[in-house]
Amino acid sequence: LRRVTLFVNGSPRNGKVVAVYGTLSDLLSVASNKLGIKATSVYNGKGGLIDDIALIRDDDVLFVCEGEPFIDPQTDGRPHEELTGSHTDWLTLNVGGRYFTTTRSTLVNKEPDSMLAHMFKDKDAWGNKQDHRGAFLIDRSPEYFEPILNYLRHGQLIVNDGINLLGVLEEARFFGIDSLIEHLEIAIKNSQPAEDHSPISRKEFVRFLLATPTKSELRCQGLNFSGADLSRLDLRYINFKMANLSRCNLAHANLCCANLERADLSGSVLDCANLQGVKMLCSNAEGASLKGCNFEDPSGLKANLEGANLKGVDMEGSQMTGINLRVATLKNAKLKNCNLRGATLAGTDLENCDLSGCDLQEANLRGSNVKGAIFEEMLTPLHMSQSVR
Repeated sequence: LRRVTLFVNGSPRNGKVVAVYGTLSDLLSVASNKLGIKATSVYNGKGGLIDDIALIRDDDVLFVCEGEPFIDPQTDGRPHEELTGSHTDWLTLNVGGRYFTTTRSTLVNKEPDSMLAHMFKDKDAWGNKQDHRGAFLIDRSPEYFEPILNYLRHGQLIVNDGINLLGVLEEARFFGIDSLIEHLEIAIKNSQPAEDHSPISRKEFVRFLLATPTKSELRCQGLNFSGADLSRLDLRYINFKMANLSRCNLAHANLCCANLERADLSGSVLDCANLQGVKMLCSNAEGASLKGCNFEDPSGLKANLEGANLKGVDMEGSQMTGINLRVATLKNAKLKNCNLRGATLAGTDLENCDLSGCDLQEANLRGSNVKGAIFEEMLTPLHMSQSVR
């Protein structure tokens, strides 16, 4: 019966004496159990690979490895400081079961205030927290630690595909690598998909319309239609509240009972649009064209443009019987030949408006600003009581 002493590759400590029997595979199995490793090959003390159990003699000292090259215990078993005597000695780290070999200067010099620097700046700072191979144990994720180690080596942030940058960021914060944290935050921000604020096209919107009943309130609240061509479409009862409809083409569109409250209609074209019963409270239609529009609903439902910004709009020839324009701003607007019978214009800013040819019978202009307004060729004379409280 032969017996041998087994050591883990590169280590002269914690050896195990075992009996040799059977095949080389049997010996490797015994070595795995005794040393707590996954043994794959055996070397003699001089680094010679043993590939036949017949080569083993009684009382041989053998070194078992897990596939790595032979490590001479006479050199690698000694502390690194004895070999080099310098601050650039080599270290092996066992991070979450994965081995990394680097120099002490790499861990210390670039980020002297980091946790890694404090761990390895002094020779005995990390105590005896080492595994059977002498590697310093660190209970962190190896895939997130690798980019950090490479950054300490060459100063560049390089992260392989499939590695989550958020994980690397958390490791950088844990180890206190301050200069890397800023790089990672910028990289994460740049990697996020840009928010899609692109306007909805006519083609996309028509698809929605075709799938929606005529009197169903299609919710378009807050959507962006900027510059879209929505002319001649049936847009009845649609909720465009706070939507962006700037520079849209809505000519001849049917916006009956649509909700355009606080919507942006600046620079849009709504010529000849049907605006019966439309709600445009506090909307912004500055510079828009509303020539020949119909706001008049025979059923008595009145369009509400209270508080709307209608500076410089062109509403020439529009039907606006009973419309509510209370405290709206119509400065420099063109209202020639409009039908404003029974309209509410109380507190409205009509400065420099062209109201020539308008029908203002029974319209309420109390408290309105008519400075510079043109009242020529009126169909019915404007009574003092209509504009004075």
